[in-house]
Amino acid sequence: MDKYGLVGKNISYSFSKSYFEKKFAAEEIHARYQNFDLPSLADFREIVAHEKNLKGLNVTIPYKQAILPFLDQLDEQAAKIGAVNTIQVKNKKLVGYNTDCFGFMKSLFPLLEKQHTEALILGTGGASKAVAHALRSLGIEYKFVSRNPSKNDFSYDQITKEILEKHFLIVNCTPLGTHPNLDEAPSLPYEFLDHRHLLYDLVYNPPLTTFLANGKVKGCKIYNGQKMLEYQAERSWEIWNED
Repeated sequence: MDKYGLVGKNISYSFSKSYFEKKFAAEEIHARYQNFDLPSLADFREIVAHEKNLKGLNVTIPYKQAILPFLDQLDEQAAKIGAVNTIQVKNKKLVGYNTDCFGFMKSLFPLLEKQHTEALILGTGGASKAVAHALRSLGIEYKFVSRNPSKNDFSYDQITKEILEKHFLIVNCTPLGTHPNLDEAPSLPYEFLDHRHLLYDLVYNPPLTTFLANGKVKGCKIYNGQKMLEYQAERSWEIWNED
């Protein structure tokens, strides 16, 4: 039986396993998907070596960048992004891809309106790199927001009414608000948001995070990461089954 799985840390919240189990059942695919919940990547190579019939892996927080040195090869796009969320196991070699970018772009595009020309990306982890690559491809300018910003980006306490009146797309790439920490949200002056803003949260569990709820109250268009998950998962499946 072919095997697939998810590599991450504290990943009981993830829907990936149930998504693929439902897919396998519905399409009568004789395969298994399991979680590899690892406190570190120290044993990653050993685990992969001992898993017979392993065909592919997804990678999630916090390993999308840390996994890179453990791979034998990178897809061109993944190399440009600098983060991997999909691994193809082929001829005992591990090849890294990024399907987050595909999933985010496909889910975002129908939501865009004329005012969405500049964006704030909350967080600077692996997922944010895929989001940035997608926004560049769509011609949308962006700034990162983090606790320790680089010279040309923002810290959370630098976000003002004036900045929010220029950046009408806000993408949360942090894990804040993920189950079970439901009350957490990025620290923003939500009172300055309005109907022109689109708040996109990569978090999908719960479907309505505090970040999105704060935007909904102000009349913002809101969108969670469920469709992104589905789109990137299907792209992962295509990659795993390429000759």
